[in-house]
Formats: sequence, structure tokens, C-alpha cells
Amino acid sequence: MITMAAVDRFSLLYREISRSCSFYMEALAIVGAWYTVRKCVSLALDTYGVLRLHVIPKLSGETDLVKKYGKWAVVTGSTDGIGKAYAEQLAKRGVNIILVSRNKEKLEAVSRSISETYKVETDFIVVDFSKGRELYPAIKEALKDREIGILVNNVGIFYAHTDYFTNLSEDMLWDLIHVNIASATMMTHIVLPGMVKKKKGAIVNLSSGFCCQPAPMLTVYGASKSYLDYFSRSLHYEYASKGIFIQSLIPFVTSTNMVAFSSSMSKSSIFFPTAEQYASHAVSTLGLSIRTTGYWKHGIQRTLSECVPEWMWAKFALYLGRILRKEALAAKAKSE
Repeated sequence: MITMAAVDRFSLLYREISRSCSFYMEALAIVGAWYTVRKCVSLALDTYGVLRLHVIPKLSGETDLVKKYGKWAVVTGSTDGIGKAYAEQLAKRGVNIILVSRNKEKLEAVSRSISETYKVETDFIVVDFSKGRELYPAIKEALKDREIGILVNNVGIFYAHTDYFTNLSEDMLWDLIHVNIASATMMTHIVLPGMVKKKKGAIVNLSSGFCCQPAPMLTVYGASKSYLDYFSRSLHYEYASKGIFIQSLIPFVTSTNMVAFSSSMSKSSIFFPTAEQYASHAVSTLGLSIRTTGYWKHGIQRTLSECVPEWMWAKFALYLGRILRKEALAAKAKSE
């Protein structure tokens, strides 16, 4: 009798455990199915996003930017690198270009080249944005009678090479603030009222991949680009209802004079496109995404960077920054 009672109790306990396990297994199956569906939907949306930004525009033909935004585009920092290449891409689409930079000779040459190559009107304004607030009234006066449809805030300065914050001079710090932050803010303040009045326009602010994760040894540069990214996204929501499209463009390393201090980064490669390659992709995202790298290969780099924990990214960035600094200082000493 005792043996039978023990068997009955064990059988009852086994049935209860089985029912409990069955319930938990069903619950886990539901959670697993929900997670799988969510990931599949996310993957599908991401895939569609990539196709919508980087493939469909190429297949469907170029957008009529003049009709959509206006006759004229203002491009700052437009005598070299991405700024020049972006101005050329806009001109290729029939937009008249106003170049803004500090070197008059280069401005004249680029203005003439764009006008002759793309058969559009061009003009230029000589401005050194490092001079501070006193230069903006003259810019406002020069632009007052133009139908500005697109503003590209591209002008920016980089470190001479990666370096520690305390090694930067006060002049360098003020230049970073005036050129990278104040210029985009004030140029937008000058141009935006006219766009609001016409109820159409686009503003492109050149941020940087350095705003996505901490950039030790490029601290102030990265912080200035984070400002542009935040400024762009917030301003878009503020003025989207008024017909204005504002884009934060976030390129990763591009082979331009800005990274000339590094022999590896200044050479074009599969990961480091030329300014022309980058601009030809980036301009096709105008009007489609308020925050994009502008180039599908840079999009892959951004996705990978976001998968890396911040502390790991920062340690690697610091290690790389020290190597690049050592390389730049060695090259400087050798040239002297």
C-alpha cells in the first residue's frame, strides 16, 4: 500500500510538472515567434529603406530639383572635396549655383568650370567663416534677391591631425566653433525665411560619422558634427509642415584633402570613396531621408559601428587616433 501511494504521488507530480512545462514551452514558442516576426519585419523595412535610398532613385531617373525646391543653390565650402562635388551634382541637374568659400581664385575657377560644363548660372561670395559674426550681414545682402531653393552647409575644418584636446590652440578651438557650428546656424537663419515664404526648400547639413560614436582625439570636431546632426533633425520636424526638407548627411571617411595627414585614409578605396563618388550618391537621397550617410557603403559602416559597444568603439578609436597622430608627427618631422 505504501509503495502504491508513493507511485500515485509521483505520477501526480509528473503530470503537474508536464502541464507546467507544456505551458512554459508554449509561452516560449509564442515569444520566439514574435521575436522572429519582428526581426523579419525589421529586416524587410531596412532592405526597403536601402533600395528606396540607393537603388530606386537611380532606376527611376533624376528628380527635378529646380521644380521641387527652386532655381538656386548655395553651397558653402565649395572649392574642394565634397562641397565642390555636391555643387557639380546639383548643377548637373540644372540648378544654378552660388559658391561660398574664402579663396577668391579657387571660387572663380570652380564657378567658371561649373558654368561651362553644365550650362547653368553661377555666382560666388568670398567669405572666411572663421572671422565670426560680423561677416553675415554682407552674406544676407548678397543673397536677398535670389530664389534660394537649396542650401548645403558643407564648410568645415578638421584637425591638422588627431590630437589631444589640451594640445589644441585657442585659435583652433574658436575656428572649429565658428566654421563648423556657427556657419550652418547663421546661413540657415539667413536662407530659411525665404523658403518658408515660398513654402518649399531644402537644407543639407554635412555632419559626420564621428557623431555616431565617441571620437577621442577628435573630440571637438566630433562634438561640432553632433551639433549639426541634432540641429538638422530638430529643425526638420519644426519646419516640415511648412514644406521645408532638412537633411542631416553623415558621411564616414571620404578621400579628400581633409584627411591628407593620413596616407591610408587619403587614398580612395572600397571603404573610402572619392568626393565625386560620394556626392553622386548623396544628392540622390535629397528629399528621401532626413538622416542618412548618403552612400550605401557608408551605411554598412554605420550599421556595424552601432553594433559595437561604446566602450569598445572608444578604446579602438583612441588607439587608432594615437597611431595616426604618431604617423602625422613623424611625417612632419621628416619634412622639416
